[in-house]
Amino acid sequence: MSNRVVCREASHAGSWYTASGPQLNAQLEGWLSQVQSTKRPARAIIAPHAGYTYCGSCAAHAYKQVDPSITRRIFILGPSHHVPLSRCALSSVDIYRTPLYDLRIDQKIYGELWKTGMFERMSLQTDEDEHSIEMHLPYTAKAMESHKDEFTIIPVLVGALSESKEQEFGKLFSKYLADPSNLFVVSSDFCHWGQRFRYSYYDESQGEIYRSIEHLDKMGMSIIEQLDPVSFSNYLKKYHNTICGRHPIGVLLNPSLYQDVGSGVGGF
Repeated sequence: MSNRVVCREASHAGSWYTASGPQLNAQLEGWLSQVQSTKRPARAIIAPHAGYTYCGSCAAHAYKQVDPSITRRIFILGPSHHVPLSRCALSSVDIYRTPLYDLRIDQKIYGELWKTGMFERMSLQTDEDEHSIEMHLPYTAKAMESHKDEFTIIPVLVGALSESKEQEFGKLFSKYLADPSNLFVVSSDFCHWGQRFRYSYYDESQGEIYRSIEHLDKMGMSIIEQLDPVSFSNYLKKYHNTICGRHPIGVLLNPSLYQDVGSGVGGF
């Protein structure tokens, strides 16, 4: 058996964000310094995965709520953009590289998840093509830098799950969310509007198009904050909002996740 360590390169560094460690560190510090820690320690956060030029300052509001002193495992759930996937998939590597420092995948947790028979394996090509998980790695590294040798990550690529599958995965992850040393990061942008995305919903009563989009997204965010998966599902069926992380969000909203957590998800 080979003991060779397999690494996933930071394939979007140099395009979606800077490949320079010092420059990236300064950018992240700048964005984080501009926001407040209001719900720390978070048990789960939702943050975007666009290029940092577009969403770096927004993501800081989520990562500012992470408490590195108690966080030991970080589950990162990202939607699959490039390959059809009806379940969830685990990485085939050991290390995820970032311009700041390398992040270790928790092979013990991976082993537990794999034994359930509910997961597929990503190829290295699929892993490096996908950006939904990678865009959270530099922020994860930055948020955890004071305890960088004391935590692991559990990246999970989430496919186009049915509602019943979202419930199954929610039930599976419930025991992990119940542990306060675990943090769940859900990767999601919200409305993708325009011909390219075949989505042009417009509520004229809101005024300009961007106001309609903002109203639509905030409606969905309000439902998510209520931890109500049925209302979120009904919202998606009614408005068809192009929230790319809707399936990871659906997993997170599954009610079985919170049966042992209670108000401990206040940081979500």
